[in-house]
Amino acid sequence: MSQSPRSHVNRCESKAILSQIPPHDTEKTPLPWPDAEWGGKGLPCFAPGTVWLTGAGPGDPGLLTILAWHGLQQADHVVYDALVDERILHLCPPHTILEFAGKRGGRPSPRQADISERLIALARDGRRVLRLKGGDPFVFGRGGEEALALARAGIAFRVVPGVTAGIGGLAYAGIPVTHRDTNCSVTFLTGHNTNGVVPDGINWAALAKGSEVIVAYMALKHLPTIARHLREGGRDAADAVAIISHATLPDQIVVETTLERLAEQGLLGLVDERGLPPAPPAIIVIGEVVKLRHVLAWYPQDREPGLAGCNQMGVTGSVA
Repeated sequence: MSQSPRSHVNRCESKAILSQIPPHDTEKTPLPWPDAEWGGKGLPCFAPGTVWLTGAGPGDPGLLTILAWHGLQQADHVVYDALVDERILHLCPPHTILEFAGKRGGRPSPRQADISERLIALARDGRRVLRLKGGDPFVFGRGGEEALALARAGIAFRVVPGVTAGIGGLAYAGIPVTHRDTNCSVTFLTGHNTNGVVPDGINWAALAKGSEVIVAYMALKHLPTIARHLREGGRDAADAVAIISHATLPDQIVVETTLERLAEQGLLGLVDERGLPPAPPAIIVIGEVVKLRHVLAWYPQDREPGLAGCNQMGVTGSVA
């Protein structure tokens, strides 16, 4: 992620930076969104010495909640993850300190314990600390771990839920996570455990037969193995699968396949209609709802001829 003109710090610079932070400005003026006159009236106060564990949504800044935006306007210090879109960071006032604390599989990353300790240290220094996490902090986002650490340290915190990729990302691919004609249940799972391998505590046979729709986070690397587990558990070989990369962003990629092909050939040769292969970060959905995409695909709009005549703010014209 390229750095914006405002202040960025890493963990090694933390102590030096703390002594340089100017006194909190109690007269912060919110950005003119969604309404300059409204200015967040009626929303909760972001008290000094507290932490807001905040979901940034799956990527598109338009999916940020009003409460998350309000927190960004008030925060002294934003500690953000690798999957937070830079356009969301630009919603912060110029004097907000932005600190990267992202974790990406297979890459050098700060330890979770260090991130939690950093949040505690900043809060004890009297900062308004906003921990900004992609998606929802409590859906495979380690928000629960950070909340427990804050609670044990006696730090007051608030959870600001965000749109999770397993719902919002699917919607941007034209795939409803539920539909009355296809499923009465949906299961969310993670593609790897704390050791980076496929979780061994999942009852794959029960999952294969018991959940009409399965949504897998952080599973691209192990997707062929997961497909084999589901097939061995009795899942239909022809079950539809969609892999959504960079969900909700302009470079979104959606690749469709079947469970059988994944189990037998893996990701080899899989591409979207432009010839682009799936890449992390990705969200995966398995089930009949995937087939609805052929009618419901709508994004990105500039690639959908059926949306000619639309503008960036919505559909123009009338509906009969």
